[in-house]
Amino acid sequence: MTEIDAKIDALVPAWLTLPDIAEMLDVEVTRVRQLVKEGQLIAVRRGENRALHVPAAFIDGAEQKVVKGLSGTLTLLRDDGFSDEEMLEWLFTSDPTLPGTPAQALSENRGTEVKRRAQALAV
Repeated sequence: MTEIDAKIDALVPAWLTLPDIAEMLDVEVTRVRQLVKEGQLIAVRRGENRALHVPAAFIDGAEQKVVKGLSGTLTLLRDDGFSDEEMLEWLFTSDPTLPGTPAQALSENRGTEVKRRAQALAV
């Protein structure tokens, strides 16, 4: 869990606190903390009280789960040596060939293409 830098913070359109996510997923906050610890979610400290926040795009509220393909994508990026901030920057930077951002593509169930691009970064 890292302190977020202003540039990355500005890239992410919306954030959720861990209690917000717990409520959306209908689980305990400790389960959300476990998802962060396991690397299935990225949480950063931000705001005046430096509370942990997760990008809202990582949660599928309608399905009450983490967005499909996110965990695998984060694993690929970590294996490529990306830090949490670098992963957030990559996931929320617009890619005209995608189109949109990789985070947007994941939420639209286009995870295969996102993972393909993440694998290509290692080359």
